[in-house]
Amino acid sequence: MTFLLRDATASDLPAITQIYRDSVLTGTASYELDPPDEAEMRARFEAIRSKHYPYIAAVGMDGTLLGYAYASAFRTRPAYRWLVEDSIYLAPEARGRGIGKALLNELVTRCTTAGFRQMVAVIGGASEASCALHAALGFRMVGTMTGTGFKHQRWLDTVFMQRELGEGNTTPPGELAADKAMTG
Repeated sequence: MTFLLRDATASDLPAITQIYRDSVLTGTASYELDPPDEAEMRARFEAIRSKHYPYIAAVGMDGTLLGYAYASAFRTRPAYRWLVEDSIYLAPEARGRGIGKALLNELVTRCTTAGFRQMVAVIGGASEASCALHAALGFRMVGTMTGTGFKHQRWLDTVFMQRELGEGNTTPPGELAADKAMTG
């Protein structure tokens, strides 16, 4: 499947909303039970972009949105600011075609360039496909919390995987690109 990666835009939000809706209703990547509407997805998109985190779209040659990925704060306390959490969602027809790997690879590259030092994946339902994807890109297993969510009539585990970005924790961090953008 041929596709290209680009920054996600507000015009992608209807398709992003539909992809996420399918994930909420049929999957375990999100522990939401009711899919948010487009207005809520717009608010989330704008909150992520306003903090200068990358938000990437994978688009087919016909213009169809196949998936999206973004980085966001893992926690809001200041000492965590060099740590980002990744999120990746694919349209059902795009799964298993290398699109998730391309999105995650691009997200890692952009977050490294921006000065982040660690990336964490919080994998709902301990998805084997998501764990394998992250492992293929250098993430290592750092923990499992059992029975953290109840969805689709079953208890779900949450897996944490982590990857160093750039120099990781071997040197003191520098200024983040987002800090530079906000201070001008």
